[in-house]
Amino acid sequence: MARKTKRRSQSAATAVVLTIAGSDSSAGAGVQADLKTFSAFGVYGLTAVTCVVAETPGKVVKIGSVSAATVRAQIETLFESFPIAAIKTGLLYSGEIVATVASVLTGRAASGHRLPPLVIDPVMVATSGELLLHDDAITHYEQGLFPLASLITPNIDEAARLSGKSIVDLATLQTAGEKLAKKYRVPILLKGGHLRRGHATDLLFYNGRITKFSAPFTRGIRTHGTGCTYSAAIVAGLARGLSLERAVRSAKKFVSTTIARHLKWQTAAGTSIYALNHSPYASRG
Repeated sequence: MARKTKRRSQSAATAVVLTIAGSDSSAGAGVQADLKTFSAFGVYGLTAVTCVVAETPGKVVKIGSVSAATVRAQIETLFESFPIAAIKTGLLYSGEIVATVASVLTGRAASGHRLPPLVIDPVMVATSGELLLHDDAITHYEQGLFPLASLITPNIDEAARLSGKSIVDLATLQTAGEKLAKKYRVPILLKGGHLRRGHATDLLFYNGRITKFSAPFTRGIRTHGTGCTYSAAIVAGLARGLSLERAVRSAKKFVSTTIARHLKWQTAAGTSIYALNHSPYASRG
């Protein structure tokens, strides 16, 4: 008689993570990049979509906002059903949506629920240079959402705007990071890839220490979604029980691999279009 093979459910061992962010039609950034990253790290991803962006790497054509009420409904519905182990935010687009996300999370805390780790990627400007965030949103970030953060991950442009400091090298990157860590009193990961030096160096300001994470800078790749991928990988690590520093180190390695093993196609116009390679098999072989 043939032996029956029992199939063991992996659900109890699979961490659940939530991304609250915009949808990118080219799937290189936003919730699409987050979901691919979550899959690569073996965690189950949920989404609350804040806006829909018609874009390709290097060009944003149109942004359509999702209502704040719909964003709230998405988040609350997911909390009612899933054991969410960690959360990240990406493009929240408007002050109303930032305030809504903060309201849902503070409301849960006030009702006795433990808030999972929250990583905030304060997306303000697209890689192509287009402004993505309404001006009133920064105030809502600072007053409502940043105080809840386990980590904030601004790039150079975002850090310059939040700190009021010009960032042109590693020294000014550190100065800006120290100001933000003191101002917001939460861990800050300041991403230095836009300095475009020989290495892409990021600085983590945490527990009164500065930790450096560095990887070779890959030149000539015009893509987007590295910040989304980075923060999603950090959230995945935190959901799986890694310390903050280990989660950042693992995420840095992953995002560097997605860039180095990028995908490339020829457009109808004869130019090249690039995308990050999120495949969980990209680092093998």
